[in-house]
Parts: sequence; C-alpha cells; structure tokens
Amino acid sequence: MTKTALIIFTRNPEVGKCKTRLAKTVGDQAALDIYNYLLQHTATVAKKVDVDRYVFYSENINPNDIWDIAHFSKKLQTGSDLGERMHNAFQELLDSGYQKVIIIGSDLLDLNEGIIDQAIQKLEHHDVVIGPAEDGGYYLLGMKTLHPEIFKNKAWGTKTVRQDTLEDLQNSNVYLLATLNDIDTFEDMKHYEELKKYYNN
Repeated sequence: MTKTALIIFTRNPEVGKCKTRLAKTVGDQAALDIYNYLLQHTATVAKKVDVDRYVFYSENINPNDIWDIAHFSKKLQTGSDLGERMHNAFQELLDSGYQKVIIIGSDLLDLNEGIIDQAIQKLEHHDVVIGPAEDGGYYLLGMKTLHPEIFKNKAWGTKTVRQDTLEDLQNSNVYLLATLNDIDTFEDMKHYEELKKYYNN
C-alpha cells in the first residue's frame, strides 16, 4: 500500500449510455469507440504513476476489461448523484488509511502522468489540489482530509461547478493545476487528429 490512492470514475462503456452529448453529433457507436479510446489512454497514464489505483464503475464491475487487476482495484460507485458518489469514494479510501486521495476523469486526452505527479507533490503543502477543466468543471481533485461541503449543492455537468467548489474552499489552501480540455461534445474533440478515424468514415 502506498500513501496515495488514485480514483478513476468510469461509466460502463455501453452503446447509447456514454458520451451522450457527443453522440448527438457523431452517433452512438462512434461515441462509444471514442470513449473506449479515452478509457485506454487514462489506464495507460494511470499505470505510470506510483500510487494505488482504484477504478469505480458506474453500473457494475467488469472482471475482464482494460482495467487489469494487476494494476487496478475495482469498486462500485454508490450515491444518488455525482457529488455523493465522489464523497463516498473519497471517504472510503481516506478512512482506509491513505494520506492523499486524488480523483481523475476518464475523458481527457491531454492528461499525462506528470500532471498527476504534480498534484501528489502539491498536496504536501496544500489542503486541496484542483485541475480546472475548460468547461468550468474540474478534471482532477485531490485532498488529504475530507471536505464534504464541496460535494453538495452543485449543478454537476455545468460551467459553475469549479467556481462553486472554490467558494466552498475559501478557508483552505488550494492549488490550481493547468487548465485542460475534457471531451464531452464534438467541439471539444474535433481538433484531435487521433480521434478523426472514429467519425470520418
């Protein structure tokens, strides 16, 4: 057991159930193919970081997928909304003895191991680390003790999430990482050459 746990929240990849905003432009199958590509990128990046890795599934745990048990522990998300599910995941791992817990999204081609390593390092001297997303949310959240207020009363998936979160943390020492682009819509992804093969057929 290392001192740091890395949480990856993932939707079970099923046609018509993931990347629904993107699917409106490219179709359900292309959206699924793109999501699987993003999941593989996230898994590859996570394996390069010296942490204990936990994948939290949205619907059910898949024993045979890209999240191989040699590198990832598998758990199920619990809670009625995204905030409650993140709260429960953080609480479980902090209560189990980790000194730092970080969650990342699974839809960022711009994410790399250096950014996660920086977040771990900055948690030495900061209460909370946030990776801002260009859409007003965040792609990474790290903390050493639970801050339950940041998981409540948020309009998840909207551009106010990060600002509302920072207002909750006014009395905490927060470090902001580089702003990155997460992929939710066609506009978010059309400049990535490696994704064009999935929708330029």
